Amino acid sequence: MRRRVVLGYHQGMSARKNHLDGLAVSLLLGCCLFWGFQQVLIKATISEIAPMFQASLRLAGATVLLWLWCAWRGIALFNRDGSWRAGLLAGALFGAEFACIYLGLQYTTASRLTVFLYTSPFWVALLVPLWVTSERLRGLQWVGLLAAFVAVVFALREGFAGGQASTVRGDLLGLLAGMFWGLTTVVIRSSGLVRISAEKLLFYQLAVSALALPVLSLAMGETWVWRFSPFAITSLLLQTVIGAFASYLAWMWMLGHYPATKISVFVFFTPLFALLFGALWLHESVTAGLLAALAMVAVGIVLVNRRPA
Repeated sequence: MRRRVVLGYHQGMSARKNHLDGLAVSLLLGCCLFWGFQQVLIKATISEIAPMFQASLRLAGATVLLWLWCAWRGIALFNRDGSWRAGLLAGALFGAEFACIYLGLQYTTASRLTVFLYTSPFWVALLVPLWVTSERLRGLQWVGLLAAFVAVVFALREGFAGGQASTVRGDLLGLLAGMFWGLTTVVIRSSGLVRISAEKLLFYQLAVSALALPVLSLAMGETWVWRFSPFAITSLLLQTVIGAFASYLAWMWMLGHYPATKISVFVFFTPLFALLFGALWLHESVTAGLLAALAMVAVGIVLVNRRPA
């Protein structure tokens, strides 16, 4: 995940560049590659660690790491700045997104879920203009939204045609995850959260989720098994240290130094990497319909992020 394009609007960052250099491209590809791999990693670990319990451990660990990072850097997390209401809402939506991701991976393939997850920019494009009038969509951006809609319908149709209700359930959970990701962005963009530090904004999202998801796990009757195999331990460490902590901090650093619109185009590499890793590791089938949906989502993301000259 993470990957939160909205954080690029945070004010007070250091001087920004107007182009992507080699460092930015390398970091972007590295983040997208890991986020694609991460979905496969989660799915491969579900057989040993229940999904909500797995997500809870990951987010709790990332919250502690972020708190330690902020303490080391002298970044205030608990100062009174009037952001707590919007912060709690953003955190709740963030947690809902991750709940849908982890639950959805029980039912559908990592590659299919990631395609639906990355419809998030289209929810943002539809909803942000309701609060930010300068963000109203223009011609090619509407074409991008149409491409995304066609991609979703096409991919869902393939799931229904397969006759497997569980696959459709997982697809819909992936679509819901994308919606919650988009709503998180809308809340941040339309509230005072754009004026707080990126670290505090991420802390809201991680901490609220780390508190909420264990409750959901217990409510679902998941078994909390504390004896993990070496693979499960490695998976949790990668998800926590690289996925929910390091890659998100790297993403926020890039959004503070490079144009957000150019960075956001890279997000379509994530479902491509998820498809590749899913096929190679989990032997997930790669259908022509899924490839077509992926292509349409990529085109839609590019068009939605276009800005007039």
